[in-house]
Amino acid sequence: MGHDVRSPRGPRCIALVGPFQSGKTTLLEAILARTGALAKAGTVDAGTSFGDSSPEARAHRMSVALTAATTTFMGDNYTFLDCPGSVEFAHDMRAVLPAIDAAVVVCEADERKLPQLQIILRDLEDLGIPRFLFLNKIDKADQRISDALALLQPASRQPLVLRQIPLWNGNLIEGFVDLALERAFVYREHMPSEVVALESGDLDREKEARFTMLERLADHDDRLMEQLLEDVPPPRDAVFDDLARELREGLICPVLLGSAARENGVLRLMKALRHECPGIDATAQRLGVEAVGKDAIAYVLKTVHLQHGGKISLARVLAGRLEDGAMLQTARGTSGRVSGMTAPSASGEAKRSSAEVGDVVALGKLDQIHTGDTLSSGKTAPAAIAEIEPLPPALATAVAAPDRKDDVKLGQALARLADEDPSLVVQHDPLSHEMVVWGQGEMHLRVALERLRERFGVAVKQHTPPVGYLETIRKHATQRGRHKKQSGGHGQYGDVLLEIRPLPRGSGFTFEEKIVGGAVPRNYIPAVEDGVRDALTRGPLGFPVIDVAVTLVDGSYHTVDSSDLAFRTAARGGVSEALAQCQPVLLEPIDEVEIVCPSDATARINAILSGRRGQILSFDTRDGWTGWDTVRAMMPEAEIGDLIVELRSATAGSGGFTRRFDHMAEVTGRAADQIIAAHRTAA
Repeated sequence: MGHDVRSPRGPRCIALVGPFQSGKTTLLEAILARTGALAKAGTVDAGTSFGDSSPEARAHRMSVALTAATTTFMGDNYTFLDCPGSVEFAHDMRAVLPAIDAAVVVCEADERKLPQLQIILRDLEDLGIPRFLFLNKIDKADQRISDALALLQPASRQPLVLRQIPLWNGNLIEGFVDLALERAFVYREHMPSEVVALESGDLDREKEARFTMLERLADHDDRLMEQLLEDVPPPRDAVFDDLARELREGLICPVLLGSAARENGVLRLMKALRHECPGIDATAQRLGVEAVGKDAIAYVLKTVHLQHGGKISLARVLAGRLEDGAMLQTARGTSGRVSGMTAPSASGEAKRSSAEVGDVVALGKLDQIHTGDTLSSGKTAPAAIAEIEPLPPALATAVAAPDRKDDVKLGQALARLADEDPSLVVQHDPLSHEMVVWGQGEMHLRVALERLRERFGVAVKQHTPPVGYLETIRKHATQRGRHKKQSGGHGQYGDVLLEIRPLPRGSGFTFEEKIVGGAVPRNYIPAVEDGVRDALTRGPLGFPVIDVAVTLVDGSYHTVDSSDLAFRTAARGGVSEALAQCQPVLLEPIDEVEIVCPSDATARINAILSGRRGQILSFDTRDGWTGWDTVRAMMPEAEIGDLIVELRSATAGSGGFTRRFDHMAEVTGRAADQIIAAHRTAA
């Protein structure tokens, strides 16, 4: 225990994470105010906070994007990354985690938010990120701290170790006792806490709580265990060393108390970060980053497209020294030259000519570089230090520019939004020929469209994307198709005899010919197939036709008037006429859906699925997730559209699902009539 793991280790990068509305942005304000980066903390409600400063965040009073701010404390530099708490904007959090030194998980003792807390802690645990738990809103606590800890512990796979206990004045918390320092502090609103003497009752509580903390630390320190068994008080420095080591090794999650709105507990948090949080050396070692000479290695935390300032890449330097103007390349083989470098600051961006290891800086004009990229100023491409895949999208909307002349502008703006936020997916629907934007939920899509309008000046029309209905046939038919036209000069003549028959589901389309004696010259047969395909794009019910076999068996031609166009037109007319005689039937896509949800919501989820024509296949405990279930079901695509909205409502925002196409199923009777009528009306 002689190695001092508490010594400062360069600029620190700390993520503020936690469930929705737990107070992360308020904590950032308090940190910036208490460290002198802001003269006074703003508030989210008043719209005066440094974080959540975008029009969308102000309008919805919630974080919808990452906020970065750099400050200093006791001579050390810190960059704090305030991450959105809503699961719909979780990619901003997940993308920055690999390159941070530690995370402060802001939470409250609210049972409804426990599943969200568990999701966030699991991400941190899987990546081996050291983490503190900041139990916020302690001024509103109405339960014993031991009860709050017992409530929160199931969310963490590592022990939650209480670092502080509250000082009570009647039913109100007026301060805390630091169990490592063995000192008591009384809160002063927007001022440093005041050291006070421990009274007899509080002294007994402190001794009991401190012993519990030391017992937990002793699980991984034999010497400390011996001291406890022999009733020998361990040296204070040794306790701090154990706290720092076990935090860094992911053996414990220390719990600190405070009220961000009153700036209580903020300086204690900052001192814990300074003395116990690992630095850039440990982070580089965790990521396997090795400095090669003076080459800079950096990781892109976030991409932003400014309205007038072009593209900005927020990056952290993990090794070497990064110069403005440096040529950088990625593990993907793309490259770009840095054009402008600034440091994120609450007082405005400060221009930099270079960045040292550990620094977080904004790099300009790296057009071919994206969030999550590993950058190197060396001559060879670097190895990627992380692969953070976006969560599968869950909700879609079709968008179009009101004026066709704005189509290109819309496409460019959507590409920039998707570059900023990889969890936003833009696709072109090949059947409807519409632009479809996929997102993580209702608010995610709403904010994306607001950014289109406010930042890029592109207003859009939107509607629910069409369901991928198809049709097929049940009977076979033989039909002649003839196209004959004479209008002076060369005419048009094409004549085909076609057999149409149904195929098993999933077979698609096949075309063959059995022409004998040259009834249809071979050079016209490809045109016949093209005509058949034309007819199948819209069947008698109004939808594309699948699982059909068409055979050209006979026909006739004219040596002068026949042409590719004539035979294509004849085939198209013949197939269109035949399909109506083949007992067409509507098909709807069926997806296999897998839902993950807290166990106490499973019954509600089953009811939701049943109400949406879902066929439940199975439900079981979620592997490796205490208190969670997995439900599998078959569900029509038409019923999945806004499933995520109802699912999140039933699970306090924590449930999610994945889907994959399984098969097409027949729809008959009144349901089919309604779908066909609605389609014809829309057309």
